[in-house]
Amino acid sequence: MLIPFLIPFIIAIFLAINMGGSGTAPAFSAAYGANILKKSLIPGLFGLSVFAGAIIGGEETAKTMGKDLLSPDMMSFTIVSIILFSVAISLLVANLFGIPQSTSQSTVLAVVAPAIYFQSFNSHKLLWEIIPTWFIMPIAAFILSYLLGKYIYKPIRKKGYTLSKKVNDSYVLKGLIILMSMYVAFSIGTNNVANAVGPLATMAANEMNIGDSHFVHLMILATLIIAPSFAIGSSIFGHKVVQRTGKEIFLFGRFEAVIIAFISATLLLLASLTRGIPTSLVQLNTAAIIGIGVAKLGFKNIFRKTEVYEFFGMWIVAPIISFSMSFFLTVLADELNFLNL
Repeated sequence: MLIPFLIPFIIAIFLAINMGGSGTAPAFSAAYGANILKKSLIPGLFGLSVFAGAIIGGEETAKTMGKDLLSPDMMSFTIVSIILFSVAISLLVANLFGIPQSTSQSTVLAVVAPAIYFQSFNSHKLLWEIIPTWFIMPIAAFILSYLLGKYIYKPIRKKGYTLSKKVNDSYVLKGLIILMSMYVAFSIGTNNVANAVGPLATMAANEMNIGDSHFVHLMILATLIIAPSFAIGSSIFGHKVVQRTGKEIFLFGRFEAVIIAFISATLLLLASLTRGIPTSLVQLNTAAIIGIGVAKLGFKNIFRKTEVYEFFGMWIVAPIISFSMSFFLTVLADELNFLNL
């Protein structure tokens, strides 16, 4: 009994390591791009902030991932292992290419695959709440950052009201940007940790016959195991993805770094705390980066960057890999009579 119970947790730790690598970019690319933080300090700050966010505000999104897409009684050892393994492989592919990927979209589609196979799919939640949020939030991040860049930041710079070197290099401004980066990581904790914790907590509740009233306790226990692995993933994969996002799209100024971090983190927190919608902070962050970049450089210049198109391509490919693998493994497990494990 113990071995099959441990397998999903081991896979979840592997997934969390990959999520940590992918999530480092939206959290700390702004601070790294503004040359404020050394790469060696990022994993520790990232891991602590993610853990705090998961414990404080991760419950609603965990319930969505564990109960609202696939019937909770279907969350067995085998199905949860298949879901988490499929997501982990899709994210590993993205991390190896150094492209920050949407953990939430890959996980949602990995959960949807067995739900469709077993005909227990909650289409209303996906089609009317989750998918619209996936489109609306990045557009909102782009528009907000573009408007702030074009109509506030850019005119201020043109009139010569730029921050003096003394202010720009002050510890207050640097501290604010680091706090904003930790705010982003905190919002990752409220949303992305639930991608692993939700299915695990539901599985544990099923196997131990624990009622809904204790679901939050199982979620906290699972978080204590999963969240620290984000810091490990950040230290392994974080350098490459933070380099791509922070340095290769365009160079940030200090003020721009604050705008990017605040917009992306606030939108993700809104999705997490209001409706428990698993949402891609990677896409929110990149949309905010592109919005500021377009305001500074124009549409043609920013979209000529190869990195932007590579990001879009991987965002499409990775969730498809996750869904396909999850569906195939579910069918295979059914054929081999492994679903009752």
